[in-house]
Amino acid sequence: MREALALARQGAAQGEVPVGAVLVLDDRVIASGFNCPISSQDPTAHAELVALRQAARAVGNYRLPGATLYVTIEPCTMCAGALVHARVARVVYGAPEPRAGALGSSIDVYANPGLNHRPEVVGGVLGADCSALVKDFFRARRAAGRDTGQDLDRDLDNATGL
Repeated sequence: MREALALARQGAAQGEVPVGAVLVLDDRVIASGFNCPISSQDPTAHAELVALRQAARAVGNYRLPGATLYVTIEPCTMCAGALVHARVARVVYGAPEPRAGALGSSIDVYANPGLNHRPEVVGGVLGADCSALVKDFFRARRAAGRDTGQDLDRDLDNATGL
């Protein structure tokens, strides 16, 4: 999770909402990423999907059984669905996302009985650090006059993909 936090800080330095993700398979990092929907002009460029795309290329398969994803903020519905399709075994996240978290905070995507795969979910790992990073990012943006309340809502939504 510490590596995911470092990646989230890289994203923040580029003006992106600070979310970082690291994908581990067989006890080694095979992929990583941070949010970049703003700079890439791609609404699907969430940290989790950046890491999944990189991992699929690295292993030569879109399925990643046995892999664990570490991500600083609870994944959104889009990312939770992609993790199912990739057959990721475990998702470990730092801070819950009460507005759009799809692993239990707002909704629980994996509670859907129709799914053919459900990753194990572990939340709260370095949660205070992960939460503080996002809160500090938006506090600094507001202080700089770069966010109005509406902008903050939009950016928080971008952080989770909704």
